[in-house]
Amino acid sequence: MRTAVISHPHCRKHKMGMDHPECPERLDAITDRLLSSGVDATVAHMQAPKADMSHFALVHESSHIKAVCAAIPQHGTQQFADDVLLCPDSFKAIERAVGAGILAVDEVLEGNLDAAFCNVRPPGHHANQKTSSGFCVFNNLAIAVEYAKTKGVERIAILDIDVHHGNGTQDIFRQRSDILFCSLFQYPFYPNTEIENNEHIINSPLPVASKGEDLKALFNQQWLPKLREFNAELIFISAGFDAHIEDDMAGLQFVEADYQWLTEQVIKVLKDTQAKGIISFLEGGYALSALGRSVSTHIKILVEG
Repeated sequence: MRTAVISHPHCRKHKMGMDHPECPERLDAITDRLLSSGVDATVAHMQAPKADMSHFALVHESSHIKAVCAAIPQHGTQQFADDVLLCPDSFKAIERAVGAGILAVDEVLEGNLDAAFCNVRPPGHHANQKTSSGFCVFNNLAIAVEYAKTKGVERIAILDIDVHHGNGTQDIFRQRSDILFCSLFQYPFYPNTEIENNEHIINSPLPVASKGEDLKALFNQQWLPKLREFNAELIFISAGFDAHIEDDMAGLQFVEADYQWLTEQVIKVLKDTQAKGIISFLEGGYALSALGRSVSTHIKILVEG
């Protein structure tokens, strides 16, 4: 498939202090692995544009947007919310993290791409309409979903594969039957969301030490029938890779082969339903070597799809 990696150097500028796991080196680990594996040569590379206030407002309340802007410090770091610190250059990163999704939607809907990986930070899936949390300031993916809706896309599926529940994304689309939200996550674990399911929200909690075989079972039994029934026109992935066995932020035991299998299944759904494309956003993943290998595998399979 025609695949692009969308990023921007400014995404490295957001820093939350020395030795923080959500660090600029995460992007370096991915870039280095794409180069060393040869996957880099098989994809298009695009620079994320700046998002503007109208894009943020597709999802977030104006009071929250203003609070983020006002909290950017002139020097050092500023505590903004639970597990969220801002530095003087944080907004430069935020603009590009959101802008990557806007560009991805445009390129897919215009028929130029079949898939895009938004290699950006800060991540987004814990941010809801009016709060930031869990390393996330604005919800990059949710903004891109709403932007796609303004372009006439009627049905959108979101697959959240981060080890932490995508509570912010669920909050935003809780009442939206035109958005199918499927989330797997370690449970009980941060953010300790109350598990709820309905016709368009499919939560799939996994106990600690769950492995690839558990991933396959939940996808085939819980997600696949719903994805076929829903018949999405566009598929988004909150692509967290912190469920990897080497990532000590959590306790699941996925490996690169599991991310390969899952990506292959999503591509099959794409082709079966004739959806327009797949747009992935980097969320978690803090063991740098495992992150680089997992993302490279994910993108390689998108290209080969």
